[in-house]
Amino acid sequence: MRIIFHEAFHDSGYTDDRYDNAAEPGRLVGILQSLREEGRYSFEEPLPAEPADLLRGHSAEYVASVEAKPRLYAMASLAAGGALLAAERAAQGEPTFAVVRPPGHHASRASAWGRCTFGNVALALLRLRDAGRIRSALLCDFDQHTGDGTLDLLRAWPEARVFNGYGNDAAEYVSVLEAHLKSAPQVDIVAVSAGFDGYVHDVGRKLTTDSYAEIGRLLKAYAFRLGHQRRFAVLEGGYYQPDLGRNVLAFCKGFE
Repeated sequence: MRIIFHEAFHDSGYTDDRYDNAAEPGRLVGILQSLREEGRYSFEEPLPAEPADLLRGHSAEYVASVEAKPRLYAMASLAAGGALLAAERAAQGEPTFAVVRPPGHHASRASAWGRCTFGNVALALLRLRDAGRIRSALLCDFDQHTGDGTLDLLRAWPEARVFNGYGNDAAEYVSVLEAHLKSAPQVDIVAVSAGFDGYVHDVGRKLTTDSYAEIGRLLKAYAFRLGHQRRFAVLEGGYYQPDLGRNVLAFCKGFE
């Protein structure tokens, strides 16, 4: 399994002084420590997304408004580039996880919220589609919050199915995902918006470390049933730092 990461992601790219757990400087430290200590994953640095890649999903006016904030644009285009690289490696047959920020699943065509900027996962899928590499996709978003931006960017592509997970507790959540995947269609690639804020000590207060391992295993099993095993995931939320690294590692070990 390949991990996509750039040291620049330790800087959130946010330019205001308002405290936000998504922008906390040390947020990715535990994730990288856990993944590197595992000792089995290769790491690769992304390049920033090109303007043409951003314009596949976002309006020219919106992209220009982000460009007017050079620090944020540099980080957000690099995050999108991380998702693009993860999708490329997955299309080549290697399961991949991109540790990036700012996140992207609340980024719509002409606006964004929740500290998202560009629609990282959606943009990656759109580039593969436009290059003729895929015709269809299933995107699973297990973040605590619905990926409204992703839904907006993929709305005109009926062969791109988006599943936002829900459940009142860990067992129900995993059961709903398992049932959905059992009836999911044949698609060319599996994409994941991997948010870890549904954790029992985070805002969602329901999922456990074992839940994330099981989510990874279910998505891997679905990719195996498809026959091609093409799958990638990109980091979204997750703010309880004491356990964030082990939760991400649990998912990766199930997903790899």
